[in-house]
Amino acid sequence: MNSPSEFSIALETGATTTALVYPGAGGSGARASLVLAHGAGAGQRSTFMVDFAAALSDLGVDVVTFNFLYTEQRRKIPDRAPVLEACYRAVIAAVRDRVESARRALFVGGKSMGGRIATQVAAADASLPIAGLVLLGYPLHPPGKPTERRDKHLPSISRPMLFVQGTRDAFGTPDELMPLLQTLDPAPTLYPVAQGDHSFKLSRKDPAAQAGIYGGIQRTIVDWVRAQAP
Repeated sequence: MNSPSEFSIALETGATTTALVYPGAGGSGARASLVLAHGAGAGQRSTFMVDFAAALSDLGVDVVTFNFLYTEQRRKIPDRAPVLEACYRAVIAAVRDRVESARRALFVGGKSMGGRIATQVAAADASLPIAGLVLLGYPLHPPGKPTERRDKHLPSISRPMLFVQGTRDAFGTPDELMPLLQTLDPAPTLYPVAQGDHSFKLSRKDPAAQAGIYGGIQRTIVDWVRAQAP
C-alpha cells in the first residue's frame, strides 16, 4: 500500500477541508483519478473509506478522498445539499489542479450520501470534466420509505455510471434500481453484491468470504474505470 499524502482545499466560504491522495501503484502512470466522498455517518478516515481507497490505488488508480466540511469541523449532522455540493465542486477543481491523472480522466462518486452528492453535482453542470461516476450503495430512498426517492436528477447526468448495490441494502436494492437505470442514457452498469447490505457486508461472519466480496467490488471498479478512461 502506498501511503496517502494530505493537502488542504479552500472552500468558497473561507473554510478549508482536508483531502488524502492515494497514489496508484506504478507511480505517475495512472490513467485516471477517482474521487470518493464519504457517507453521512463516517469521514474519510473510516475503515471502509481507507480500505477501499488503499485497495483501489493498489490496483493502479489514483484515489482521492476528502471530508465534507461538517465532518472536518467534527459536527455530526450533514450540511444542507448546496453546501455539500459546493464542497464537492471545490474538491474537483483542486484535484484537477494537483493530480496529473485527473487531467486525463477524472471519475467521481462515493459511499451512500457521498455518491448522491456527486450525482447532484454532475447533473447540475454538464461542463464539469467528469468521465464517469462510481456509486457505492446509492441511497435511492431512506430505509423503510421506498416512495421517498432520490432519483429525479439522475436522467440529467449523461455520463457513464457504475452502481454497486447490495441485495440487502435497506436504502435500495438492485431490483429497485433496475427499472430506473434501464431508462438512463448512457446505460449505467449495475454490479449487484449478493447478500450484501448498505456497506456490502454479509449477514454471516465469514472473513474470507467478506474479503472476497470486497475484492470483487474493487476489481470491478478499477476494470470499469479503465474501460471508460480515454
